[in-house]
Formats: sequence, structure tokens, C-alpha cells
Amino acid sequence: MKPVRMDRLPEAISRELKAARLRRGWSQAEVGRQVGLPQTHVSGIETGRIVPRFDTLLDLVRVLGMDLVLVPQSLVPAVGALVRDSRTDKASDERPLYAGDDEGDAS
Repeated sequence: MKPVRMDRLPEAISRELKAARLRRGWSQAEVGRQVGLPQTHVSGIETGRIVPRFDTLLDLVRVLGMDLVLVPQSLVPAVGALVRDSRTDKASDERPLYAGDDEGDAS
């Protein structure tokens, strides 16, 4: 099987990189300084025009507080749900896993 070279970075990845950068409040230039890339290269990656080498992509995601993980395709929906849940503010919906002493203790 001959490998297929991507001509664009998948939109979901470039969108996630940009979102992670914005959550940190960093400019493209700051991300570039962190990983040794010019701002224009970071911009190209975020827009999908530039497909980074694997080691460059790994450097980018790690400096942005993330990591790359191989997940079996059958588990992608479950992992996606966990990631989405981790990003929503559910403080008002949180319930303890175990009931505390002050909840329903009749003794």
C-alpha cells in the first residue's frame, strides 16, 4: 500500500490547535517562539495550508498542553464525548460519586 501524502491539515486538527492557543491567550508569534517556528508557519498550520511534520505537530500540541493519542476507531465516539465533557462547565451539574456523610445518613 502506497502512503498518501496529505495536501492539507485536517480542519478539525487545525481548528483545535487554534482553539488551544486562544484558550492560553497566546498569539501565533508566542506559539512560534515556544516551538521555534516563525509566526507565518504557525498561521499556515492553523489555516490548514501547511501540513507540519509529525515532530513539529507533536511539539505544537504539547506546548499547548495537549498530546496526540492513538485511539481504536471503535472508541473514537466515547473519547470524543469525554473530551467535550471536559471542556464544558458542569460545576452546577456535578454530583459526588459517593454520597457524603451529610447526605441521607439517618444515624
